[in-house]
Amino acid sequence: MSWSKTLGIGAAGLAAVATHDLLQRRHAILRTFPVVGHARYLLEKVGPELRQYIVTDNDEERPFNRDQRRFIYASSKLENPYFGFGTDNNVERDEGYAVLKHRTFAPVSPSTLVHSGEHDVLPCAKVMGAARGRRLAFRPQSVINVSAMSYGSLSAPAVASLNRGCAEAGVLHNTGEGGISEHHRQGGDLIFQIGTAYFGCRDEDGAFSLDKLKALVASAPVRAIEVKLSQGAKPGLGGMLPQAKITDEIAQIRGIRKDRDCASPSRHAEFDSVDTMLDWIELIADETGLPVGIKSAVGDLQFWEHLAEQMATTDRGVDFITIDGGEGGTGAAPLSFADSVALPFRLGFPRVYRLFAERGLADQIVFIGAGKLGLPDNAAVAFALGADMVNVAREAMISIGCIQAQRCHDDHCPTGVATQNAWLTRGIDVPLKASRAANYLRAWRREMLKLAEACGVVHPALLDADDIEILLGTRSATPLREVVGYEPGWALPNQEQCAALQTLMATASRGGSAQRSATSR
Repeated sequence: MSWSKTLGIGAAGLAAVATHDLLQRRHAILRTFPVVGHARYLLEKVGPELRQYIVTDNDEERPFNRDQRRFIYASSKLENPYFGFGTDNNVERDEGYAVLKHRTFAPVSPSTLVHSGEHDVLPCAKVMGAARGRRLAFRPQSVINVSAMSYGSLSAPAVASLNRGCAEAGVLHNTGEGGISEHHRQGGDLIFQIGTAYFGCRDEDGAFSLDKLKALVASAPVRAIEVKLSQGAKPGLGGMLPQAKITDEIAQIRGIRKDRDCASPSRHAEFDSVDTMLDWIELIADETGLPVGIKSAVGDLQFWEHLAEQMATTDRGVDFITIDGGEGGTGAAPLSFADSVALPFRLGFPRVYRLFAERGLADQIVFIGAGKLGLPDNAAVAFALGADMVNVAREAMISIGCIQAQRCHDDHCPTGVATQNAWLTRGIDVPLKASRAANYLRAWRREMLKLAEACGVVHPALLDADDIEILLGTRSATPLREVVGYEPGWALPNQEQCAALQTLMATASRGGSAQRSATSR
């Protein structure tokens, strides 16, 4: 084709676009600036990606800044995760900056195998379900686990990658409220989440079915059951799976239609009070033998006060409590909910923990934190506040390729992690991404071991609220214990749990099999 003909076709195309722009009435910019006005919409569309790499400073971007993503990416690829020259955080001016207080002398003398990555064993300090005598109580072998992300919100290859990575790293994988798919059955142990729509354990009318629940958990490596009350990024709203992301397989697993958005109710139909909730939880625990807990964001404290009082005065209770901070992630939520509903983790968690500690119940419950705790410095604060484990979601997504494009809600995730578009999901190599997820999870554990060692303890669960200070720029520093109003001894395991943990860590430092034995049923 001649140049003149090519130029003629191009000019005709531009003329057609210009004519369309001038005649349309939906976009004022295009009507006023035909053709060139499209550049504005293109820049708006790719703005998040451009800001990540070109515009923002290393510690500026949210939800995860460049330094934080670099730690996860480098760890997952077994590259150098260290940083040079010094911090670029604004320590001199930031308010609320947390600083760990290292110790010069301490009885801790950990094995150098930890630093070389040969041993990164970090079992939970508590046996989940033991306090309430659950038949299948167990000690989680890892204090970091993968948080609830449903198949549907994530793609099939992403779920399979995470589950294989969990198996490789000895980590629990929360199914999310969307049920259990074949992609969850790649070797990793599961925590099955029951949401308000009862996906995976509901009857033909959408009501909860105990028989279906029992059959489901018997068919998969389910170690515990989590009842989802609310989520940090959208509390009091219920889940949302856009129609564009509902495939035939997802519709079959959930028992839903394909021709509309899948909106879960904001509250459960099986109970309407703490009293009836505990009856239902005890029924599930008795019938399955599994530990049963709840997941919730923190808002009004009346619910938590009633729960603590019921557990203190009756023989019913939960085995674990997952507190999700308002800064946590979601596949889809209204901006007002993501921005302005539910307390951040560092405010919400201690308010709840304090209610149970005051009644002497904290030792009976495994406390799990969530909300950007896949970053070791944030997690250290969580452990000092009393968390026994942490769950990570977006950090795990980043480890398998997520670039924080923030397209989870429209089925156009460019990396294939949070979409059902076959063309996009084909880019995920499951074995490779599984290894990267496992690498990141292990790197997190090694980093936590190093932070614990710096503070003179063998395990991050032994950090307490006196090991951290909260800065107000360079004007003052307040011990975390004073900030949250804890009594001495709160946030730490009891003596028996500490002794068991010390034994497990000593065995691990000698290259023993504490990790394997810690998960036996």
